[in-house]
Amino acid sequence: MLPIEILQEFNSCYVKIQAIAQDENWLLLIADKKIDPEAATHLGDTLHYLSEVMGCVEEIVEVKFNQESES
Repeated sequence: MLPIEILQEFNSCYVKIQAIAQDENWLLLIADKKIDPEAATHLGDTLHYLSEVMGCVEEIVEVKFNQESES
């Protein structure tokens, strides 16, 4: 898998997880305390760390792109 493909996969995961975090049913589960309230924190942490790793991979993709552009 190429770095750009990895970045695209991470981005796809991020978008899907973000959609869950904003989903009305998810928010109701938390509000009604039907699931552990920590779940919201864990989901937020997941988005944060996924964003961080995307930034790291993005740097590699940019370097590779710049090297290919110079060739």
